[in-house]
Amino acid sequence: MYNQRQHFNLAKQVLKKENTKIKQCFYIENILENKLLTKTKNSLLRSSSILCGFHLAISLLIASCDSAPKETAQATSKRRGGVTAVDTAIAKKAQLDKQISYIGTTLPYRKISVRSQIEGQLLALNVDVGDKVSQGYIVGLIDDSLLKSSLNKAEAELAALNSEVARANTQVSNALTEVETARIQLQQATSDAQRQQKLLSEGAIAQQLAEQSRTEAQTAAKALRLAEKQVQTERQAVAAAKGRVVAQKAVVAQAKERKSYAKLTSPIAGVVLEKIIEPGNLVQPGNEIIKIGDFSKVKIEVQVSELELGKLKIGQSVKVLLDAYPNKKYVGTLKRISPAANSTARLIPVEIVIPNIENKIGSGLLARVNFQDTLRQQIVVPIRAIQTEDKLGSNLQGKIFVVVEDENKKKVEARNVILGDKADGKIEVLSGLQPGESYVVRSGKPLKDGENVRLSILSETKSNE
Repeated sequence: MYNQRQHFNLAKQVLKKENTKIKQCFYIENILENKLLTKTKNSLLRSSSILCGFHLAISLLIASCDSAPKETAQATSKRRGGVTAVDTAIAKKAQLDKQISYIGTTLPYRKISVRSQIEGQLLALNVDVGDKVSQGYIVGLIDDSLLKSSLNKAEAELAALNSEVARANTQVSNALTEVETARIQLQQATSDAQRQQKLLSEGAIAQQLAEQSRTEAQTAAKALRLAEKQVQTERQAVAAAKGRVVAQKAVVAQAKERKSYAKLTSPIAGVVLEKIIEPGNLVQPGNEIIKIGDFSKVKIEVQVSELELGKLKIGQSVKVLLDAYPNKKYVGTLKRISPAANSTARLIPVEIVIPNIENKIGSGLLARVNFQDTLRQQIVVPIRAIQTEDKLGSNLQGKIFVVVEDENKKKVEARNVILGDKADGKIEVLSGLQPGESYVVRSGKPLKDGENVRLSILSETKSNE
């Protein structure tokens, strides 16, 4: 191995032997890439005096190359073994025009107020601000002593009415018994009258006896009719008593329901946002006790310009960034566009809903909303990647070089593409280039179809996306 001094002398000899500046630059590049010189350079870094001399020699060599064509870090015009270095990128879909970001605030998807439905003293609250509650959870209690008394009274009246119905049913049974008795008596009287009439026709008995038996039959028939009417009357009394029982049952059910209002329950699953009344206070029907927010989803309200209104539609995807969680991106849905704009600022309130699967998003967080139209996204490439542009109907046709693998070598393939809109140094590729394909952004020299290339150190590959 050469020592450090010999390599330093070698660098000086190069300056003397090479006459042209281009050859000097090429020789320096080969020397710097040589492993032996790399090791020597590392050794020179250990000594400050030798380092200064080495840097001086390199500075002289670089200064002599000022008039030579300069190479960029992205793509070099030099060849190594006849292979051109190129900068490449991976084709991706994106939005061509820059999207406007709006500032909003996170809010619970729903906000419910738990209110008192009865009058009484608030005895206890079982929750505090920030507590999570499930649907139906008892959050507080109101004094229900008066409601208990009303319920007991209603139940006592219901019991009395049930007894009345029982008595009325007994009366109906008695009336039915009388009807059966009257029917038997009628049958007997009718049979006697028929027999007496037969004897009268034979002259065996007097006329008076026959008429008496006929009168008794008529009386028995009348008694049967009266007994049947009594049954109807008693049945009507039973129906009336049962009606009163039904009405009283409704009173009892209402009293029970009012008593149940003494237990304040959460109508939804959520988080307690605020306590309005503390235990010990007297509450009236309609008084607000606590507020509960539903954070299964989170909504964001922003004000958008009327100039952007035509680009928005219900159901479109919305990109949301929260300052509280800068490393996480959320995708929401546009749920509502207000039909009325602010008359002064000409801003329209819109509402976006995002999922809150991990239940980390709370209320009042700063949100940055970006309305993205994923349906309009196309492959977007730098304009410099397009080699030619020709008018083709309403669009442009161009050529782009795509990098392909051929027997473990990389080569370029000229591809015709249909181009769309331009903006900010970029252009849409409507067809001819697929997402994930590698294309040439910049080359040190004009390329030809099928030419072998090598990727520069700044080329984008799938492994470093």
